Amino acid sequence: MKSFTRVLSGAALAALMAVTSMPAMAQAPAADTMAAIRARGQLICSTSPSSVGFALPDSQGVWRGLDVDYCRAVAAALLGDANRLRIVPSSTQQRFTMLQSGEIDMLSRTTTWTLAREASLGLAFAGINVYDGQGFMVHTDSGVTSAKQLDGATVCVQPGTTTELNMTDFFRTNRLRFTPVVIENIEEIRTAFINRRCDAYTTDASSLASFRAAQGANAGRFLLLPEIISKEPLGPVVRKGDWRFFDVVRWVHFALVTAEELGITQANVGTFTNSTNPEIQRFTGQTGDLGQMLGLDRDWAPRVIRAVGNYGEIWERNMTPIGFPRGINNLWNKGGLQYAPPMR
Repeated sequence: MKSFTRVLSGAALAALMAVTSMPAMAQAPAADTMAAIRARGQLICSTSPSSVGFALPDSQGVWRGLDVDYCRAVAAALLGDANRLRIVPSSTQQRFTMLQSGEIDMLSRTTTWTLAREASLGLAFAGINVYDGQGFMVHTDSGVTSAKQLDGATVCVQPGTTTELNMTDFFRTNRLRFTPVVIENIEEIRTAFINRRCDAYTTDASSLASFRAAQGANAGRFLLLPEIISKEPLGPVVRKGDWRFFDVVRWVHFALVTAEELGITQANVGTFTNSTNPEIQRFTGQTGDLGQMLGLDRDWAPRVIRAVGNYGEIWERNMTPIGFPRGINNLWNKGGLQYAPPMR
């Protein structure tokens, strides 16, 4: 086992408590986000700049990933076309300010739903699209197989995130010493870890899996440790006060989950026009006025599925390839936590 340099974290840890000390934001009167998007003819959605499985441009410059698919799904529901979308990457420090200021319409960026963020920032989380948790990654040749063996380690972490506080709580609770290596840019953090400037790298387990998958033939050099030290429910975020737009973003998520429950896929969504199943009739707009209630048309939910597939298809396309097991993100009737309220 590699011998880590034992350094007390000292008073520097106190600075990490600032993560939850942001002042409450004064809320301006709610704007009509849906009207602004329709007038513009485009949804402006922010994602992470580089996260395999969540948001990353392909070789043609087309954005791909689970978070991108959620942006596309909302564009399809609201504008009738998933391509009427502009992706604006943001850093962890910029993301909330960009949403608060109206620079973007929504945030779909591996962002953890917490009380402090929802109560003090003037923002609202519209659902949970990934149930995640914070983990640790080490170099496989270190011999470390548990986070409880990290006494005296240097740990790479991003500032301005819940990750810092969770990390501090974990080390203090387990009476372990550590030295944080705080780096703002995610790519710089990853480079520092690869170059062994830090012994461990901590962030959401899904992001660690994404990082490892991006290493290709070198993925085996890195080990994701078994401990999950926090609850990290990730989901799309909008501004508080504009509840019409909030409803659309929330029910787009529930439509993706419901479609998987009903067996409606991107390939077969057009075959249910004569279904006698009342749930499917409501989902496809054959009966009821669910679309009208949301300020949308009758075809909004099938259009979402035609654009991106159901929740399971989104997962298989984006998360399975990076080696992140579906686990608790399975449907409720398959042992998971994904559960949609009735669409009626």
